[in-house]
Amino acid sequence: MEDKDYNHEIVIITGMSGAGKTVAVQSFEDLGYYCIDNLPPELLTTFLALMKHSKKRISKVAAVMDMRGGEFFNSLIDALDMLEKEKDVYTRVLFLDADDETLVRRYKETRRHHPLAPGGLPLEGIKKEREMLSELKGRANYIYNTSKMKPRELRERIGEEFSVSSSPKFSINVMSFGFKNGIPIDADLVFDVRFLKNPYYVEELRNKTGLNQEVYDYVYNTKETQELIQKLEDLFTFMIPHYIKEGKPQLVIAFGCTGGQHRSVTLTEYFGKYFSKDYQTEITHRDIRS
Repeated sequence: MEDKDYNHEIVIITGMSGAGKTVAVQSFEDLGYYCIDNLPPELLTTFLALMKHSKKRISKVAAVMDMRGGEFFNSLIDALDMLEKEKDVYTRVLFLDADDETLVRRYKETRRHHPLAPGGLPLEGIKKEREMLSELKGRANYIYNTSKMKPRELRERIGEEFSVSSSPKFSINVMSFGFKNGIPIDADLVFDVRFLKNPYYVEELRNKTGLNQEVYDYVYNTKETQELIQKLEDLFTFMIPHYIKEGKPQLVIAFGCTGGQHRSVTLTEYFGKYFSKDYQTEITHRDIRS
């Protein structure tokens, strides 16, 4: 890798307003970069010092610097000159651009005012911005024209250019919960397993959870559970590659039963182990009693 001899990496994300910097910084965050939005260039030296004293806890940073910085933005060229003198810092500039027609359309769709033409036409601000950014564009290591890019395509391109791994990072969080405490708001997929045989009505199992082998076996070793597992494995085998293809970095799969103690915990434990063979996987039992 080109930057293998550097202790620190800084990617400056800049370019035209409305060209996709929000999607870009989210993409870098998914790649493991420490991300800062709207960092004034004059604070870059201070932040670099913090990086060096973090004992490599912060080694990769992506910072958005754009026209929102106002007069601070004028010092970005000086900041880049300073970074180039740092022997252990690998600095790259990603400049996002788009055609005038595309930028005007995006401003109309979002009903936002251009920062350089708050009371005027978007095109007036776009022209001013192009002129102000001309020198910086010439310093860029990467220039992406996002006029015909969908957000997913921009994420894919950033992943190809800046990821240290040849394969995209994708993680799955498998969660158990009880419907009586509400559905988890951060779940992407929710499965109701209250139709399965309930260990709660077995006196010796009532006060135990799906983490106990006898409860796990009770739920797992039924015809209904086995059939459900088979169907879900087929469903996940079909769906997950498409989620990855669309650029989704994480999937939260939640299994719910009445109290979140027995059936949902069992299914979560099973699929947590099932997914861990191919993906980075975490298991969460939201409502299990401690």
